[in-house]
Amino acid sequence: MHLVSAPLAPSDSTLPEIALRADRITLAKRLWRGQAEDGTEFGFELTTPLKQGDIVFQTATARYVIRQNEEPVVEISLDLAPSAAAGIGWAIGNLHLELSAEPTRLIAADEPAVRQLLERLKVPYRTNTAIFRPGRFSRGALPTHDLGPGHKH
Repeated sequence: MHLVSAPLAPSDSTLPEIALRADRITLAKRLWRGQAEDGTEFGFELTTPLKQGDIVFQTATARYVIRQNEEPVVEISLDLAPSAAAGIGWAIGNLHLELSAEPTRLIAADEPAVRQLLERLKVPYRTNTAIFRPGRFSRGALPTHDLGPGHKH
């Protein structure tokens, strides 16, 4: 088993990738174990959580990359007035539920409370599966801002 304390900063992008898949909840932890697709085992003792795309180990023949599993989500199209989008974001956050924003959609975990809220507000939504990273906000052509799931007020 390989012990990992942080993602690798430099890595050889020409090497083939071996995925180490984990769900969002596992990736939020700082102490966990995982197994890559080739069977290689890893132990993680981290100071900060890993995220999608982090390189955690490299050999002469391959690099091991974190790949977050997709999960059920609710998508809300941003084909609406900015004030409406802000109100929807506020309503979801006010229930202490997690949210992320992309240039064309808001995404929340597919939970009964989210569905009930959107139905009560008469907000159209659709269900899908996606990599959900709460607290990540795209701002058009500007760089993505990542508050993370544990941001402080």
